[in-house]
Amino acid sequence: MEEKDLIFDWNVIDYEIKRNSSNHPHDVWFDDETLRDGLQSPSARNPTIDEKIELIDFMEKLGIQKVDLGLPGAGPFHVKHIDSMLQHMTENSYDLRPGCAVRTVVEDIKPLVDLQAKYDRQIQASAFLGTSPIRQYTEGWDMDRILSTAEKAVTFAVDNDIPVMFVTEDTTRSKPEEIKQVYTRAIELGADRICVCDTCGHVTPNGVRKLLGFIQDEVIPDSGAKRREIEVNWHGHQDRGLGVANNLAAVEAGADVIHGTALGVGERAGNAPLDQTLVNLSLMGVIKNDLTALNDYMRKAHEYIEVALPRNYPVFGKDAFETGTGVHASAVVKAMKKGDHWLADRIYSGVPAQDYGLEQVIRIGHMSGRSNITWWLEKNNYEITDELVAFLFDIAKQQRRLMDDEEVHSAIKNWKK
Repeated sequence: MEEKDLIFDWNVIDYEIKRNSSNHPHDVWFDDETLRDGLQSPSARNPTIDEKIELIDFMEKLGIQKVDLGLPGAGPFHVKHIDSMLQHMTENSYDLRPGCAVRTVVEDIKPLVDLQAKYDRQIQASAFLGTSPIRQYTEGWDMDRILSTAEKAVTFAVDNDIPVMFVTEDTTRSKPEEIKQVYTRAIELGADRICVCDTCGHVTPNGVRKLLGFIQDEVIPDSGAKRREIEVNWHGHQDRGLGVANNLAAVEAGADVIHGTALGVGERAGNAPLDQTLVNLSLMGVIKNDLTALNDYMRKAHEYIEVALPRNYPVFGKDAFETGTGVHASAVVKAMKKGDHWLADRIYSGVPAQDYGLEQVIRIGHMSGRSNITWWLEKNNYEITDELVAFLFDIAKQQRRLMDDEEVHSAIKNWKK
């Protein structure tokens, strides 16, 4: 039996992501915002510099293309950490491209001039400015002030050979004519990267497609630039739980760079989870990254930033590839006994565990069958007897949850007495 004959994939019916490479500056890339936007989470712990460097190492290993190293305008402490990470990346000749978030204020950009000279490498200035009517009303801004502010910052950066990504905050709640006005001016001044932001987690996938279509079909051409000359970034949040869906919609709509954070850490409900985005785009065949280290990265992010990792978190939660249900476990065991990891990874899972450095786990509990127990005993090198299986089966049925391995070992030890 061919593998393709075992799964009928409804996902691909009348569906194709069409991407004309001549219209884009590069393939789909990713910008890891964990160490900047992610650390704005109210619950986040700011990692030590050594811990940040270890997370940077994972980003490089996973083939992530861009990283936001922090906000230099937040003070000398943050500049010192940015400096150390840049030194590490430079000494190790990393392909990972560094950037920093900056307000559209010259003083925020000045540290990048010195750091760029020190390490002889470009550092993207992600210059952000709110554009939505609600923000304008709250701040007492008008478009003349917004344009003037943008002009000063972008001009200073370009004059100092700092690559600029011009970021409109709250783009998904901004007026089309005002989005067009400010992006057009930034592009005219030399910004060759723009970032479309769902700052408040407001937008739906349809809104993503409509907005990015407007940016690419009208804003960029009318600014006098060709599409392939402008890198379009998408930056989403999780307030409505649509971060991953919106990231996928952004890829469908033609975005060049997708932003996200490890485990979705970030302000309020968090940023779009980069890990889930990578997994889905890998399964969809959009990217070919080796993601076997992604689990280790998520574990370290969980440890160093103290971001929550629920047991039922997709792919990387403890429960993601574990089962104690008799029927399900029996099918997984049968696949394993065929010596077919491909089959075992898919018979009761929409995600192949091995692709992400993980494996299927069979556990024992109140919904388990004898096959669970037999498999567990075999995996743990116990002699399998009808009496032992019957004993554990009886113990399992009395449990209110799945048993930990140590609990099973302890039960067998007591039985042998």
